[in-house]
This record gives sequence, C-alpha cells and structure tokens, in this order.
Amino acid sequence: QRELVESGGGSVQAGGSLRLACAASGFSYGQYCMPWYRQTPGNQREGVAMIDKSSAKVTDSVKGRFTVSQDMNNNTLYLQMTNLKPDDTAMYYCAAERRPYCGATIASIKPWKWGQGTQVTVSS
Repeated sequence: QRELVESGGGSVQAGGSLRLACAASGFSYGQYCMPWYRQTPGNQREGVAMIDKSSAKVTDSVKGRFTVSQDMNNNTLYLQMTNLKPDDTAMYYCAAERRPYCGATIASIKPWKWGQGTQVTVSS
C-alpha cells in the first residue's frame, strides 16, 4: 500500500523552529516530484516547497526560513522551518506526483498521493 505519513508538527512561539517529516511507504523517493503544501480553514491549499532528484525549491513566502530536503535511503522527506511566524500556522501536507522532475512551479504539480497532514501552530 502506497502512503505518505507526516510527523513533526506542533505548537511553537514565533521565532521558533520545527522540522516536519514525511515518510513514504510502498514507493521510493527519487522517482517522484515531492511538494509540501499548507492550508488554513476556509483557504486554498498553498504550495510552499518542492523537491525532486535534481533540485529543491521553496516559494517566496517562506524563502530564507524554510528548507526542503529528502533522505532517499530512508524514504523520508523533510521541511525544516525556522523563524516561524503566526502566519505560518496551518495544516501542512506532503504529496507526491508521478514524474521524476517537478517542473518550474509548484502550481504545475498535480499530486496523485497525499499525506494526512500535520498541524503547525505558531503563537505570537
């Protein structure tokens, strides 16, 4: 069974850090584009980062604070978040798209598999 399972969310104060993890089972990183999204109630899902076997990118809204990486040996995707702000409060999701390269923008990604999400809450 192919699935993604996120972990690492929690509650932190502004300026703090968290590292989210996304463990894959049933398929191997390196053959898929892996994006991270976040969503708050009533709002559309927002892409924040993407990684494939050749590149890693974050969106302008989190640039300089978030870093995306992956450990292919352990089939785990990471989102390191630093200097967190209250506006970063959201449910965070990892996903996978069935192509080895993500392309130029997160908007072009069409995930076929989603994780269940992990909540990040940042207090001021």
